Amino acid sequence: MSEEQVEQQEATEQVEQQPEQEVDDRLLRLAADFENYKKRAARERQEYVQLANERLVAELLPILDDLERALSAAEQHEEGQLEDGVRLVHRSLANLLERYGVTSIEAEGKFDPHVHEALLSQPSEAEEGSVIDVVQKGYKLGDRVVRPARVVVAAPTETDA
Repeated sequence: MSEEQVEQQEATEQVEQQPEQEVDDRLLRLAADFENYKKRAARERQEYVQLANERLVAELLPILDDLERALSAAEQHEEGQLEDGVRLVHRSLANLLERYGVTSIEAEGKFDPHVHEALLSQPSEAEEGSVIDVVQKGYKLGDRVVRPARVVVAAPTETDA
């Protein structure tokens, strides 16, 4: 091969390699852009959560103030004001939670393992498997169970067994 042919072949190889390098560079830039996007999206999600928590805390603070006033009334032995204060705090907190989509779980009727947690079963005249007592109320946020209702479930009576 002549020297001219060698130079021409090298020039051709360089031209062929350039598109490959450009593609590699574009792929690397695209990968870097995607990583930056993921980091930015995660940071924005964290900011949204923090903002939501901040709003909730801001709305809980007046309820905390009401509770402190009720405790202050209790120290002064004003039972009537204490009861009114506690009722006010309960009503305020219940309304706040309701505004945020929190609802209590209905605990009457048949035991539902998706929304109830059976603490114990007692012999009862009620239908077997039905809820006879609620130990602790359960709550949902939208369709999701935040805390299941803790209940006592009816078992067959001793004579049925």
